[in-house]
Amino acid sequence: MLEWAFWWDKTYRRWQDDGLPSDVGIDGLQDYFGLDHLVCVAVKNFSDGFPRAKYHGGPVITGEESYAEVRKLLFSADSIGKTVGELKKIKDRHAAGEISVWLWLDGFFWFPRSLFGIEGHLLSFYDHPGLLGRINGELASHYERALEAVYEVLVPDMVGFAEDMSYNHGPMLSRAAFDEFLLPYYRRIIPILKSNGSKVFIDSDGDVTQMIPWLLEAGADGIFPLERQAGVDVVKIREAYPNLLVMGAFDKMTMIRGEEAMRAEFERLFPVMRQGGFIPACDHQTPPEVSLSNYKIYIRLLGEYCARAVE
Repeated sequence: MLEWAFWWDKTYRRWQDDGLPSDVGIDGLQDYFGLDHLVCVAVKNFSDGFPRAKYHGGPVITGEESYAEVRKLLFSADSIGKTVGELKKIKDRHAAGEISVWLWLDGFFWFPRSLFGIEGHLLSFYDHPGLLGRINGELASHYERALEAVYEVLVPDMVGFAEDMSYNHGPMLSRAAFDEFLLPYYRRIIPILKSNGSKVFIDSDGDVTQMIPWLLEAGADGIFPLERQAGVDVVKIREAYPNLLVMGAFDKMTMIRGEEAMRAEFERLFPVMRQGGFIPACDHQTPPEVSLSNYKIYIRLLGEYCARAVE
């Protein structure tokens, strides 16, 4: 029983107004709600002082020259050391079974977008294909070095590639672009993860249905968050891909409407829960329209249906 997407600050403030005890911080909500502990640690790619985009989705680089200017602040041994330091702090708790560890990697779609900006990245497949390949090649080399250090400390239970490469009508790139610009780098990194015993997930919002075969070919074990608002149906996905691991899938919008709507949603998910290989969770961050009392109903129902699923 966990939440993979921690709580919005707006949701947290709403719950404070609803009577959440003042001594419960956002970091303490897992304990407050009785959830299992999931700790996310990111492999860091940026050094201190890396320039920020001037606006959300804006560019940091526009081509070879500007990439060369910021390259010295990327992929440093220092940044790997910071990741390893975070893992060492939680190593004993992980070994004792108190927490699960999720290692976060900026994916080969996500990371170039953080440099080019949203529009520039989509155009880069055509305007800067060589640079796009160089960026992802250097990112993959950085991950190879980082993962060697990570696995000397502990084995993350899951590794999630942050991608967000689909929206409510499907993928933001073609299969041909995926195969050329992303697949070679997945094939470098995913075997390292799986050979060390970590489950490999792809995090992509929106309707990922069309992309699932692409991700399986890349070697992924699972996908999340399976957003219901984008039309994703975990029941149909499980029928088509019985071995795919899935996480999320609970329609967050039902949480606003009360217990009857939430119970109906759990009934929809229950057949897949019984099959295993599925961690039901909010299909993205809990929206601030959800009251504290309604979220507590969600937690109670989650416990009820998880217990029934393993009877």
